[in-house]
Amino acid sequence: MLTVALPTRLFTATLPVPTHRGVLVDQTQHSLRLRIREGAREIQGEHGSVEKTLEVITSAAVETVPGTSHAGVTLVIGRRRFESRAATSALPRQLDELQQSLGEGPCVQAAWLYETVDVDDLEGDQRWPKFAARAVELGVRSMLSFQLYTVDETLGALNLYAKTPRAFPSESYEAGLLLATHAAIALTGALRESQLKSALATRDIIGQAKGMIMERYGIDAVKAFDLLRRLSQETNTPLAQIARSLVEREHPPLSDR
Repeated sequence: MLTVALPTRLFTATLPVPTHRGVLVDQTQHSLRLRIREGAREIQGEHGSVEKTLEVITSAAVETVPGTSHAGVTLVIGRRRFESRAATSALPRQLDELQQSLGEGPCVQAAWLYETVDVDDLEGDQRWPKFAARAVELGVRSMLSFQLYTVDETLGALNLYAKTPRAFPSESYEAGLLLATHAAIALTGALRESQLKSALATRDIIGQAKGMIMERYGIDAVKAFDLLRRLSQETNTPLAQIARSLVEREHPPLSDR
């Protein structure tokens, strides 16, 4: 049993014991165990940092998944806007931009259809002909994409890239799937914490704006909040943005002074 401490909870996984693949699989799984342990410590050291979590995930993929030359995480926000995160080189970012512009590709399919997509050779692949042709020009021949998670309207995929065709043996799939499972839990926890911090910051800024209004106009907290809400409705502006504007007008950020 391997117990990995992740940002918001403890995840326990039973790693598969190699049967007929011999020493190579055993070494791969052992390296992956060690890297996940190290990654868990790094993630805890940057508790709640989504970007740090993603960097640990992609670096572990390149170091431990056989055949992997590059790795990156694709986040699809609102099922339309792509974000290329923690890429180990410029290549994953280029491929994410290409898939967004074309609306097709393995990362898109993995994120939207909740599956693992295995591409043995992009040359001549007819599933995504426009993407495949361009990816080959950029030097990519094989890909593995693992769907990571769905949180509200945010989707994610862990993408592994190789320079040669048929670069990912079966142990790559097993190692990548195990890493993606840990990654999904770590990333979801980090995103939830990030959302919580954002919510707390929003509540704090609204509280500051309420206090300013109460002091200036001699009204209570309820009336101050009603005033903020009315301003928000009349200007069609988020309440938090109204509050931030009021606070920053009275107390400009240091960079603006």
